[in-house]
Amino acid sequence: MTYSLMQLPELALVIVGLITLQHWVTLPYWLFWGIIAACIAKDVVMFPFVWRSYDSTQAMADALIGAVGVTRERLAPTGYIRVHGVLWRAEVAGGGPPVEPGKSVKVKERHGLTLIVVVEEGASST
Repeated sequence: MTYSLMQLPELALVIVGLITLQHWVTLPYWLFWGIIAACIAKDVVMFPFVWRSYDSTQAMADALIGAVGVTRERLAPTGYIRVHGVLWRAEVAGGGPPVEPGKSVKVKERHGLTLIVVVEEGASST
């Protein structure tokens, strides 16, 4: 579904471009519809190669829940942490006390691209 929706602007631009082109050059109907069909066929052919990148994004983000990260700057209540080598915006859960840089935190939930974290007790910081 996401892949199809991402292709609609391209198809709309092709159609608008063809309609605009018809003001200067007379295109046969078979060529007009053939170009549109070729754009749709291209999307159908490409789908098996790219569908994983559209469907796995949600699963990858949800896999961060429970992961341990290290604060890169003071979280008071928001800041940045590094989880699995990637820098993420983070917020201390429940408006807890500020967390200093270098402390280990555990991801409890996710709101969009912001990770909600708590200080990990007993974990060594790096």
